[in-house]
Amino acid sequence: MDTVPLWVLVCALIFLISCSAFFAMAETALMAASRHRLRSYAKRGHRGAMTTLWLLERTDSLLSLILIANTLINALATALATAIAIMFFGYDYSAIFIAIALLAFVLIVFAEISPKFVGARYPENISLAAATVLKPLMALAMPLVWFVNQLVQLVLKLAAVRPQAAQHRVSPEELRSIVLEGGNFIPQKHKSILLNLFDLETISVDDIMTPRAQIEALNLAVPVAEIKAQLTTCYHNKLPVYEGEINQILGILHVRHAIALLNEEEDLTVQHFRDLLTTPYYIPQDTRVFTQLQYFQENKERLGIIVDEYGEVQGLVTLDDIIEEMIGEFTTSVPGAARSEVFDWDKRGECLLEGTTALRDINKRLGLHFPVDGPKTLNGLMLEQLQDIPESPVGLKIGDVIIEVIQVKNQAIKVAKLIRPSTRLFA
Repeated sequence: MDTVPLWVLVCALIFLISCSAFFAMAETALMAASRHRLRSYAKRGHRGAMTTLWLLERTDSLLSLILIANTLINALATALATAIAIMFFGYDYSAIFIAIALLAFVLIVFAEISPKFVGARYPENISLAAATVLKPLMALAMPLVWFVNQLVQLVLKLAAVRPQAAQHRVSPEELRSIVLEGGNFIPQKHKSILLNLFDLETISVDDIMTPRAQIEALNLAVPVAEIKAQLTTCYHNKLPVYEGEINQILGILHVRHAIALLNEEEDLTVQHFRDLLTTPYYIPQDTRVFTQLQYFQENKERLGIIVDEYGEVQGLVTLDDIIEEMIGEFTTSVPGAARSEVFDWDKRGECLLEGTTALRDINKRLGLHFPVDGPKTLNGLMLEQLQDIPESPVGLKIGDVIIEVIQVKNQAIKVAKLIRPSTRLFA
């Protein structure tokens, strides 16, 4: 050491500290880098991204290389600091101890904490640059890395620990978080559609169906003149057809075929309409919406009758209903359909709603949190809370919202008023 100039030792020490900082920064950046973003770069032909992904597929060897390099570099840095202290102060143990303590402080601040903060702040950029250095180093150090890994495996085996390969599968919850944290990278409309897609796995068809009481259906038990009148004013392309009672579904009628029949036949009978019916498609009411979308696709159907465990008709769902649940409501809507109703808080913080309005729609539009795991409509929720059909206007509070019954008709709450508590307090 006496023949080595001091400036060489100092430069070597600075170089070793810089190398230690590089490996610390590279380790943090590589572990924090988004594999999805790197794959996107790689598909566009980015060589650095390809190299980074190659390294990340060999995480065990990569981490072993970084740890071995960091350990050797820190050991050499300690030896150099000791040598420099001896050159200045001789074999003074106090001076040597102070030199090692100062080096430890420098390593912690400039070769550990600061580089790792930088690596965590710019993970992709640093990973792409570091990968071009780490890949050749891994090739050079492969024998040493292999030996160390084998020794580690032996130690773990003796300790009865079975290491498992890292799993990089993304759960639905993680995907949802990625979408929510997309910020300005994902347009708001696209973000809304993606989040709605996740919800399709958690909701069932009875959450989006047209309830039984609102189904427009054709009753063949009425005179033919009434049937003709209903067909000429019908909005839908397909109608469920029953006879006498809606649970007795006979089939599905294509309205355009029936309109053609009206123009061709003068002496129409019920049998003419029966001959046009197609087989109804039934859906259990607890079927998940995403599953039903697949069933519609596989069976080439667009409309299904929802039945409960007793075979009673509960409602109707169409392919359009599911698509609206994913991308939002269409600009055209069926007159009188509850799902297409537009509502919001007025200036007084009040909102008039029909009792048949779906709770999920209320929660979405008004920003409320009514429970949706029980009754599906506002009427159902209020009757569950009241345990009775009110005969006169009454009010109740559910969560933070005050609800007043405005109109009761046919054993159901027809119209109700929602009032935000803050507006009532200052009224």
